[in-house]
Amino acid sequence: MAQQQAGSDNLMIMPDHAEDFITRIFQAAGADLAEASAIAGNLVGASARGHDSHGIVRVPRYLEAAERGHVFFDRHVSRVIDNDAFVLLDGQHGFGQVLGREAVEAGLEKAEKQSVALVGLRHAGHLGRIGAWAELAADAGFVSIHFVNVRNSLLVAPFGGAGRRMSTAPVTIGVPCLDGQHFILDFATSRVAEGKALMALKSGKPMPGDDLVDANGALTRDPHALYGEVPPGTVPNPRGGSGALVAMGEHKGSGLALACELLAGALTGSGNGGPEDRIWNGMLSVYMKADALNSPVENGPGTAQAVQDYVDFVRACPPADGHEAVLVPGDPERRRFAERTENGMPVPVEVWQNIVDAGAALNISPQSPSA
Repeated sequence: MAQQQAGSDNLMIMPDHAEDFITRIFQAAGADLAEASAIAGNLVGASARGHDSHGIVRVPRYLEAAERGHVFFDRHVSRVIDNDAFVLLDGQHGFGQVLGREAVEAGLEKAEKQSVALVGLRHAGHLGRIGAWAELAADAGFVSIHFVNVRNSLLVAPFGGAGRRMSTAPVTIGVPCLDGQHFILDFATSRVAEGKALMALKSGKPMPGDDLVDANGALTRDPHALYGEVPPGTVPNPRGGSGALVAMGEHKGSGLALACELLAGALTGSGNGGPEDRIWNGMLSVYMKADALNSPVENGPGTAQAVQDYVDFVRACPPADGHEAVLVPGDPERRRFAERTENGMPVPVEVWQNIVDAGAALNISPQSPSA
């Protein structure tokens, strides 16, 4: 199932084997098959697309959160406010892989009828890679915009600051394309996602030089600035250190992060930073039915064709020196998914061992009983 990658400290793990193993782990932890499959599929899907920070590295953290009563199996969204084009959902601290899909389905149902819909989701467990929800909407023919925050997860210093005031606060935009190669823009408003620091910590490698600051606001490459000292056998806590992640784009990225906190946290009622150990996601999403926007353009094609034409025009840009080709958001993930599905996902030895140990604690081994 796992082979050492030549010349590295990574193992090559086939996605389908990892998904089977992780599904069985979450079943043993208390999820039914559908929920366990949703969690495992989302995490493995993130790793297979190159978003390792939101991938299988999070398995031990999810299990610990469930054990501590910070997130619960078999929870679904409840409707707090519900009208023609807006719905506010409460996730009741269930797993985000289930709640995220339910939020998307609620948005698509309303946008199908009204052409546009606004969906607020509060009190959700970690929603995983937000791009997965934009892909789901785009596959159904809907444009979507998502603003996300993490309550009680103060990890990011605002521009000019030396203290933590914001979460990594992702923004995601999905626009369907006629060829199915959708535009999926998905990024944290910190320079890197917290999981990238976790991957660096697990692999024993330093961070890039401008992603972290220490307690005095000075740049550092040491991920321990975020986690502090991590005793052997414990799950790293990103709130354990005295440093912080850096907001992307200086004052512009810092402002966008603050906007996410206000839209996804304050306006949904999910909340913002606080002293509690328990964390959860808030998300505010806009859905637009692409067909409803597909009107003729003066002296040109309909808007759907105009989207495709422009995306193709950008891809056709001559690449600069040192670059193979110009890619649009969503292309790198599709390329990595094809490669890693065929050849396996590179996973640091310690990350995989942590998952194996988590499985062993539940009497689950990587080898499927039916294999």
